[in-house]
Amino acid sequence: MGLWATSLLPEIVTALAFFGLAMLFKLAPAETVFSGFASQAFWLVLSGMIVGQGMTRTGLGARMARVLAQRLSGSYTRFIAGLVILSFLLALVMPSNLGRIALMIPVTLALCDAFGLGAGRPGREGAVLAVGVATPVLSAAILPANVPNLVMAGAAERLLGLHFSYLSYFLLHAPVLAFVKGAILIALIVRLFPDRVSAPTTDLPALQPLTGPERRLAAILLGTLALWMTDSLHGIPPAWVGLAAAVICLLPKVGVMNADAFGQVSLRTCFYIAALLGLVAVVNATGLGERLGHALLAVAPLSPGATAQNFAVLTGLSTAITLLVTANGAPALYTALAPEIVQASGLSALAVVSIQVIGYSNLFFPYQAPPIVFASELGRVPLRRVARLTVPFGLVSLLVAAPLDFGWWWLLGWPK
Repeated sequence: MGLWATSLLPEIVTALAFFGLAMLFKLAPAETVFSGFASQAFWLVLSGMIVGQGMTRTGLGARMARVLAQRLSGSYTRFIAGLVILSFLLALVMPSNLGRIALMIPVTLALCDAFGLGAGRPGREGAVLAVGVATPVLSAAILPANVPNLVMAGAAERLLGLHFSYLSYFLLHAPVLAFVKGAILIALIVRLFPDRVSAPTTDLPALQPLTGPERRLAAILLGTLALWMTDSLHGIPPAWVGLAAAVICLLPKVGVMNADAFGQVSLRTCFYIAALLGLVAVVNATGLGERLGHALLAVAPLSPGATAQNFAVLTGLSTAITLLVTANGAPALYTALAPEIVQASGLSALAVVSIQVIGYSNLFFPYQAPPIVFASELGRVPLRRVARLTVPFGLVSLLVAAPLDFGWWWLLGWPK
């Protein structure tokens, strides 16, 4: 975790080192250590890279950028704000962070080219991070929009019998976790990655009639989006829908590029995500995660009736767990401790479980959220530059957004 957080070694080297050391020291069975390769996240990342490459090769990404360019032009602040808002709105209809990243980053890069934000410009990095950070962080306010939310809801249902309503969850979290944190994110990007946009150039192709590959890719994307939006009806996980879309893109005649295009796909990010998920599995399988959680709970000053204090402590506890086991692993560990927390704090089970959303959506380092790493890889933004944004964003969110959340919950009458 320290190597990933500081980038002292390339992330692929750290990932391979984890696999090697875990097996040499027999920390867990091979099926646990390498379980990340069997996860849906791994295959969704891989398929997203293939589809994203198809958008670049066919020119469909540039065409979409051309359509959006006029709406986002005018100023750099408006450009960044438009990307953040678009990332949040897309989360309402597309339940996969990684899928949204795969669709948005090629379009964002094409927009940067249109506005004169070439490689090496801070504005280009800011645009990539606007999408990469807004996608996993702001989507925490939408129940089915990311993996941690689904893990939290599933664990709460199994352990505590809680059932979350889409609208009540949105009302509880969106005003601060989406709207306030979205505004903070925009302000920080504009301040930390200052730049200016020029008038849209003529580098992007004019709106000519769609080519055959563009038509086919548009049909593939529409079908993919339709299946993602209706996953509750057909039950097919988003990863397998995305994998099918990637295969169709590579099919001769039917697809949009030849199979050799797969050789251009960077597997570094795929291995990183597999290692990250494998690490979470090893932490849980060895019992280390439970031991760490109980150790944190043992020193947590919880007391019945001290609502504000309990809120602050549990927000800090969830944030600390997220630093240890990432945003994907935190909900499983925190929710497992919920019965003890309810007894120690006197808060309702719903309040205890809901507080963790504030913590696992409060990210300090890129490794805590695979979508951020995925976006940085697609957008060619070094992780050190990503941390330049995520560290202050995490601090400001903890100091500003968390107290506002407490005030908002108090106005609502507190979750019961």
